[in-house]
Amino acid sequence: MSKLCWQPSQERVEQSNMFQFMQQVNQTYGKDFQTYDELYQWSIDEIPEFWKTIWQDMDIIHSVPYEQVVDDVEKMPGAKWFQGAKLNFAENLLRYRDDKIALSFQGEDQETKSITYAQLYAKVAGLAKALRDSGVTAGDRVAGFVPNMMETVVAMLATTSIGAVWSSCSPDFGIKGVLDRFSQIKPKVLFTANGYLYNGKSHSSLDKIQEILKELPSIEKVVVIPYIDLSLDNFPQGIWWDDFVSDKENLEIEFEQVSFDHPLYIMYSSGTTGVPKCIVHSVGGTLIQHLKELKLHTNLNRDDTIFYFTTCGWMMWNWLVSSLAVGARVMLYDGSPFYPSRGSMWRLVHDEQVTVFGTSAKFLAECEKAGVNPKRCFDQSQLKTILSTGSALSEESFEYVYRDVKEDLQLSSISGGTDIVSCFALGNPMGPVYSGELQVRGLGMKVEAWNDDGQPVVREKGELVCAAAAPCMPIYFWDDEQDKKYLAAYFETYPGKWNHSDFIEVTERGSVVIYGRSDATLNPGGVRIGTAEIYRQVDTVPEILDSLLVAQDWQDDVRIVLFVKLREGIELTEQLIKQIQVTIRKETSPRHVPAKVLSVEDIPYTISGKKVELAVRNVIHGQAVKNKDALANPQSLDFFKDREELLS
Repeated sequence: MSKLCWQPSQERVEQSNMFQFMQQVNQTYGKDFQTYDELYQWSIDEIPEFWKTIWQDMDIIHSVPYEQVVDDVEKMPGAKWFQGAKLNFAENLLRYRDDKIALSFQGEDQETKSITYAQLYAKVAGLAKALRDSGVTAGDRVAGFVPNMMETVVAMLATTSIGAVWSSCSPDFGIKGVLDRFSQIKPKVLFTANGYLYNGKSHSSLDKIQEILKELPSIEKVVVIPYIDLSLDNFPQGIWWDDFVSDKENLEIEFEQVSFDHPLYIMYSSGTTGVPKCIVHSVGGTLIQHLKELKLHTNLNRDDTIFYFTTCGWMMWNWLVSSLAVGARVMLYDGSPFYPSRGSMWRLVHDEQVTVFGTSAKFLAECEKAGVNPKRCFDQSQLKTILSTGSALSEESFEYVYRDVKEDLQLSSISGGTDIVSCFALGNPMGPVYSGELQVRGLGMKVEAWNDDGQPVVREKGELVCAAAAPCMPIYFWDDEQDKKYLAAYFETYPGKWNHSDFIEVTERGSVVIYGRSDATLNPGGVRIGTAEIYRQVDTVPEILDSLLVAQDWQDDVRIVLFVKLREGIELTEQLIKQIQVTIRKETSPRHVPAKVLSVEDIPYTISGKKVELAVRNVIHGQAVKNKDALANPQSLDFFKDREELLS
């Protein structure tokens, strides 16, 4: 049973951007909305009016006004948004050009460096001119193989200021993983740092880049950001950042004006079942959705410092940097979240006076397991919001945050994906937080749980379906003839309706509970069970550090197999197995109890930090895993091969 964890004060509610937006809607449309639920219902009943109001409220900078908000909200894919409008993404993110800090960066064991909005504009201007002088034009692709540092943001803004398309991978990707992505989009320029830091060690990127360039003939120039102590003597293909950027002073950026649906970002599916799909997001759709989520759902303001632990290979980086359009201070970090100690990120939050801290469910679970108590160690008085994504946040993690981090803050479990480079469900600064739940469905996002009959249900588990178009949906997949891959990815199950392949429940409060990926749902005896339901119970067993669930084909049915990674020095005894099974049975049902509990040395994750149940399922059934380079730790799959215990 979900428990009430936090309720905002009336003063906090009335000071929120969401409340102010609701009052504006009331005044403009003659409404008397008092609650988020009323506002949300209006936003999905009157979709064109809602997005028109968002456009105005977010003060979208544009050179040519739109002619129509949307042609047909029932058309998926293919709805046309804000036709006729001309705008530029970077111009909206660089609307502030004052002496307020825009970006701060900290690497492992390094001093924090910062630049102002005025300095950021100047840096982007110099790089944009260099890109134009190198022949980059609107529609060209520019790629980054880069850490999460200030130069990366500058490179993205310079790229998008001239209407070119940005795509990035983090430097911990393997060579094949990079080529699987960039070779499809044929970038003209590649930005890279000469290396990166992780867990107290520096790693060169240049050897990888040399191998990558052999297979990427489209690259005309490689711009190298100096980061670690490494020269370019053995890398003649590269030019140092400072040598590339124009040294002319007082440059003005010529912001290329493009259509609302002009490509902005190319992002990638995880690639664990084959070559990653190249997901193309639009300039206008990304901008207006991010501003809605940051200003209204996250309640971000100019006086905030927002930090999200992410790499440039995860969509949360793209989401984070859009905070520049709000005028907030954006804190960047490169390295391990647990270096030099388990409390390092909480120290950063304290030292840098972070007000909005974004992380993953896995990070919070590991902090709790390690006994990290930020409340006792650091003053977190300035911290007002914690955001968590990557996987379902367990009820125990909610309790951990409110017990050991801070009692008076908004803990927003958020969920969406690379697919929409934003969220389907997320926070509401006007409403309560209940353990195990995502507070609300996003404004303008007609999110429903559909049962097996294709009907929306409440208080029942079902498929996450978005039943109306939204501007953040991809404009297309790159090099996808007749949208075959795009249609198969989201519209095959329910033609004309977006199926996200998440298994969810919409509660009577309008909140959302996520039970895991529906394509990884367990079906013993024909009963659908979300993996998150079991993970939540397994996470309460102190001897277990991590776990993974799969459904194994067994005797004309399937059975649940639980793999556990144990704490150092712990053995998987019959007594511990029984303890695990009793815990699951007591808190869920007998059907949730795994038939097998097996120990492994490591659990496989994608580079963006998601468990790969499907890859493990393939391994235990003797099937090939098509793209191991999509994994952060591909060697971990070996622990699941040829297990005799799976034969009985």
